[in-house]
Amino acid sequence: SREIAGAFNHRFGEGFFTLPEPVIMTEGARIMSLRDGSSKMSKSAESDMSRINLQDDADLIAQKIRKAKTDPEPLPENAEGLENRPEARNLITIYANLSETSVEETLPLFAGKKFSEFKPALADLAVEKLAPITAEMTKLLDNPDYLDGLLCDGAAKAQALAAPTLKSARKAMGFWQG
Repeated sequence: SREIAGAFNHRFGEGFFTLPEPVIMTEGARIMSLRDGSSKMSKSAESDMSRINLQDDADLIAQKIRKAKTDPEPLPENAEGLENRPEARNLITIYANLSETSVEETLPLFAGKKFSEFKPALADLAVEKLAPITAEMTKLLDNPDYLDGLLCDGAAKAQALAAPTLKSARKAMGFWQG
């Protein structure tokens, strides 16, 4: 969006579009694979066990977390202890973000514990946070007429909001006569 807005402004008048600024999220903005802590979690990954899908039920979420790759070392007391431990860092980061805390606040809760003690707590938290999303998605997907209505209403609102800007953009490009 930023690149397109910048190119348009350069060609048709600076300041026409406000350049969007990136939103830098928390450290959990980049959640890694449950199977390889050095690669990003992705829906295109071959193994379904590498990610948590929003339609996964509670049992499947718990199973994926139980089977997530870890190492044999206990969890450290501080973030420095996660260096060179990508899988451990990933699971702690997921927990921290789901609990709306930091890695530094999360680690003391589990310091010295093995993953066999940590993973159930992570699974419970993930299920608690994701269950409402899963339920809403299931409800929407089970009612395509309602979903189509939402999409049509959203499209109509977006068109109404965008119409003045689109008209101005077309005028700036020479595509509007009126």
